[in-house]
Amino acid sequence: MESPIKVFSNWVLNGKDEGMEKNHSASVENMIQYSTKGIDKYKFIDAGCGNGWVVRKVSSDPKCVSAIGVDGSIHMIEKAKMLDDKNEYFCNDLLKWIPKEKVDIVHSMEVFYYFEKPEILISRIYDNWLKNEGRLIMGVDHYVENKPSHSWKKDISITTMQLLSKNTWLNFFKSAGFSNVEYWYFGKKGEWNGTLIITGIK
Repeated sequence: MESPIKVFSNWVLNGKDEGMEKNHSASVENMIQYSTKGIDKYKFIDAGCGNGWVVRKVSSDPKCVSAIGVDGSIHMIEKAKMLDDKNEYFCNDLLKWIPKEKVDIVHSMEVFYYFEKPEILISRIYDNWLKNEGRLIMGVDHYVENKPSHSWKKDISITTMQLLSKNTWLNFFKSAGFSNVEYWYFGKKGEWNGTLIITGIK
């Protein structure tokens, strides 16, 4: 069993990180479209940005004033910087890092359940990352209602991988102070329940 950062650092070394974009692009596109609709301009952070593919995608939007990626894996950040000299990337613990300026949108795909206490991260994002009226939007595929994902912790041989219910995630958002908390499932097919997407406004 290895830590999430060690596992994903190894993914960079063997090229497996490139599958993240392929596997998650449809869900991420849905999340981005939802979170940016009706906004004239915005500043954006991708929490757990991996190799930066979401940051690169978002920064191509003329409405995007700035896009920042943060990740705990130095290998992921090194690759992000190699692929993108336009945007900013930081290698840091998401629980400790604070942006220089608060932003309009914090986005995260397949990241929060790798934390022992994801509710602490959600609260810190609310307190330290987002402007007033800013939005957090999160997508996860590993959750109680999505039964095919239940074996992933064992399959990946990873130390920290929280299997939480939709209602638990919703309560984390509400307890942090978020209002207008909403959720939906994207990409449901057969036994696969789809990506659980949750969003709220500060």
